[in-house]
This record gives sequence, C-alpha cells and structure tokens, in this order.
Amino acid sequence: MNRRHCATAAITLVCALALLTSTGQAAAAPVPDPVPSASSAGPAPLRTTAELEEVRERIDTLYRKAGAGTDAYNLAEEQTKKQSGELVKLAKAIVDGQARIAALKDRAGAQAREQYRNGGLPPGAQLALSNDPKLFLDGINQVRRSQQASKSLLAELQQTQQDLETYTQDASAHWEKLETGRVRQAKAKKKIDAQIEAAKKLESRLEEKEREQLRRLEADAAAQAQNAWLSSGAIKDVSGEASAAGAVAVAFATAQIGKPYVWGAEGPGSYDCSGLTSQAWLAAKRPIPRTSQEQWRLLPRIDIQDMRPGDLIIYHADASHVGMYVGDGTIVHAPRPGRDVTLAGAGSMKILGVVRPDR
Repeated sequence: MNRRHCATAAITLVCALALLTSTGQAAAAPVPDPVPSASSAGPAPLRTTAELEEVRERIDTLYRKAGAGTDAYNLAEEQTKKQSGELVKLAKAIVDGQARIAALKDRAGAQAREQYRNGGLPPGAQLALSNDPKLFLDGINQVRRSQQASKSLLAELQQTQQDLETYTQDASAHWEKLETGRVRQAKAKKKIDAQIEAAKKLESRLEEKEREQLRRLEADAAAQAQNAWLSSGAIKDVSGEASAAGAVAVAFATAQIGKPYVWGAEGPGSYDCSGLTSQAWLAAKRPIPRTSQEQWRLLPRIDIQDMRPGDLIIYHADASHVGMYVGDGTIVHAPRPGRDVTLAGAGSMKILGVVRPDR
C-alpha cells in the first residue's frame, strides 16, 4: 500500500467522520390539519366528552408512536457514537501502521546499503572467508545473527502490512455501519417530528375549556387504570426497600420533577423517559442501557411482587416507555412532549414488566 495513499485515506477518514457525526436536523413532514377549524359563520360548538375522549386517544397514540421512535433514535445515536469512536481508533491505527512500515523499510534499506558498501556481503560473511579459525567462527555467528535479524525484520514488515490491511477493511465496515446508523437516525427523527407535530395540532385546535377537559380526561383515565391495578392486588405484598444504589437513583430522579420532557434529552435541563432513568442510575454509579427497549432487553427482570424503589417499570407491548418505581404504587417518569417530569401511578399505563439495574 502506497504510504501517501494510506496517510491521505486516514486523514480523509477523520475529516469525513467529523462531518458525519454532526447530524443535521431533519425537517418534519407536513401534517394535514386533523381537526376542522371554526367556520366563518362563528365559533364551532364545544366538543362533546365522547369527541374529546376520541381526541385524547388519538393524541395518546401519536405520542406513544413518537416514544417508540425516540427509542429507535436514541439507540441509533448510541450506535453511531460507538462506531464513531471505533472509526477514530482505526484511523489512528492506520496512520501508526503506515509510520511503522516506513520505519521498517528504512531499516531494511540501511541493511541493504551496508551490504553494498561491503561488496554485497554482510560483515559476518567476510569474516567467514578468513583463514583465521577464530575470525571464521565469529563470522559464522554474525552471519546467522544477520540472517535471523533479516528474517525477523521481513516477518515484522509483513505482519504490519497485514495489520494495516485489516485496519483498512475494518474502517470500511465501521464506516458503512456509521452511515447506516445515521440514515436510520434521520428517518426516526423525521417520524418523531411528524407524530409530535400532529399531536400538537390536535391539541392546539381545541378551545381553552376543551384543553382543560382533555387534561381531566387524561387524569381520569390514568386514575381508573391505577385503581384497577391496585384493586387487582398486584402490589399487595410489595414491601421491598431500596438498595443503597437504588436510593441514590430515586433521589436523583425525583429531584428532576418539574423539568420538561424533550425527546432525546438526558439532562440536565430536560429528559425523555429513558434519559431520566439512565441518568438516575448513572448518578448511582450503575450505568445502564440508554433506551427503554434496551433496558427491557438487557437488564435482569423481576416479578412485580419483588419490586423495590429504584426498579424500572417498562410499559406497553413495544417497551416504548419506562418509569422508576419510588414506592407506594408510584413511579417518577418523564411522560411525553408538553408534560414535565412528575409522579404518577405505577399502574396508570399498561405494564410490560419490571427490571432491576443493580441485581
């Protein structure tokens, strides 16, 4: 491999990496107006409770889809960061390998020049031609050492060249993965933007009284689900106490109450659902996966009856939401866009299962 070509390739790789990792903002797809506006004849009549309930369900569905998309975005972002780090390491290895090859070639060239100055023979070979037995033996030993050194130099040069080829191939593979992750990340963001925008439009078209009633409907639906969950006896025997690390995580998470939900955020001024839980456990010096889906997939699962404060409750069939159990049937979580980190009933949403970061 030509030295100038490899060095140029490595420099190009690092420069392109810097451009690639600065992911741009994807524009949201236009969302059609989901609710008719008031006619020119006068204000539209207020919607009935049944109509508002339908709006609430549509908004909830959109935000849940956005939540699932947020997990896909966050996972792609984590993978992009990892691939970027690997690519930087490989770029450095390529540059170092090229420098190593250059140094080995210089050594080989020095040996060749030395032999040329000695009439094409290494110094030991000249001694081996001597009639003096001692000089002859010394020459033989020198020849052997010279041959061994030449073999070692050649082997080292070949191995370094093979390593350089491997680094280059690995860099190409990581580059492809990085590009795939970037595309996936951009697509996920576009979907999230569209879903959040559609939900916001639905709510923005409501009159102030209707928005107030919508909030009451949300609260009523959550309360009904929580009461049904408690009445089922799901946590009748739940009495576990937080571990030392769990207590730190709970203290961190509850200290964030009142901060806004922002998708993809992990503090300190705003959070999404898994951003809150991952940062809380990071504060407890127990790093966990970034997304709710990865938390559900990778962390140890436990029965609800064995739940204790600090454990994470995963919600919905697609594991698209997570909250932290804080005791007494309550979680702290970052609900959705337009809402703040808050306390809520642990059974106010459909529970998929419970995981324990410090099991």
